[in-house]
Amino acid sequence: MAVPGPDESTHLRIAELVRGLYSRPDAGTVIAELAEHAAIEVPGAQYAGITVTRRSKTVETPAATHLYPMLLDKIQQRHQQGPCLTAAWDEKVVHVADLQTDDRFPLYRQDALAETPIRSIMAFQLFIEGEAMGALNVYSEQPGAFGEQSRTIGQVFAAHSSVAWNAARRDEQFRLALASRDIIGQAKGMIMERYGVDAVQAFDLLRRLSQDSNVPLVRIATDLVEKSQAEKS
Repeated sequence: MAVPGPDESTHLRIAELVRGLYSRPDAGTVIAELAEHAAIEVPGAQYAGITVTRRSKTVETPAATHLYPMLLDKIQQRHQQGPCLTAAWDEKVVHVADLQTDDRFPLYRQDALAETPIRSIMAFQLFIEGEAMGALNVYSEQPGAFGEQSRTIGQVFAAHSSVAWNAARRDEQFRLALASRDIIGQAKGMIMERYGVDAVQAFDLLRRLSQDSNVPLVRIATDLVEKSQAEKS
């Protein structure tokens, strides 16, 4: 039997660890573990983080292994420029070999050098989904920390990560949808019993309450159910 080479072994290990994330209970847990594993698996990485941005120009850091990725995302939010935003918006991979000499993001570079010791960055596009875009980013305090192997393994890791995170988010959305349907059903039943109306009329009442108060329908339903339960206790 052929023994896997070091790169193949790494790819197999990444595939296996990401496969294990499918059993995690929520998207937040998945993305936090992905960042931790990226800092370990990508050669040269000391820190890792996830950047999520929207066309409205908001920048979020749902997971990071250190304060530095969060600071760097705040700098990107401040100036609307930087390698992680560029990876998320436009390019598959953005490599900053040395922040001291790279002049592609001048405002970002100035503040990043002033506020952090980070010198090398490699950012990988994670997904583009409607208005939301994401990037997986690795960082080092050493210039020239990332090479071709870092790029290859990072791209493999980002591809697997994107699938795992999207699956977790869809699963979470599905569970929330089921919970919302259940609470709306309970509220409809209460209205039907109390006012002697049918299911369609009960839902229409909930919908009108939501519109008139500018409160989400599921929140209206939850408040009605909680109030009823409080009255009974």
